[in-house]
Amino acid sequence: MFSKEDLPTLATQRMPFGKYRGRPLIDLPEAYLLWFEGKGFPQGELGRLLQLTLEIKRNGLAYLIRPLKKGHRSDQG
Repeated sequence: MFSKEDLPTLATQRMPFGKYRGRPLIDLPEAYLLWFEGKGFPQGELGRLLQLTLEIKRNGLAYLIRPLKKGHRSDQG
């Protein structure tokens, strides 16, 4: 289940591993998220948030996350 509290998390939580390590979840390419969908999302909270990110991108709603990124430095890691 997803909640509105997850949206700021997508703007600030960073991918902890892989090619896109350090990138905010909402900034992950849709193709990468689709790959996870085909191979299986990680277990736990990260997998749940990656699924939510994919649904947001599929539905063209990533613009809703942009205001949540304001004031958050993109070079924090």
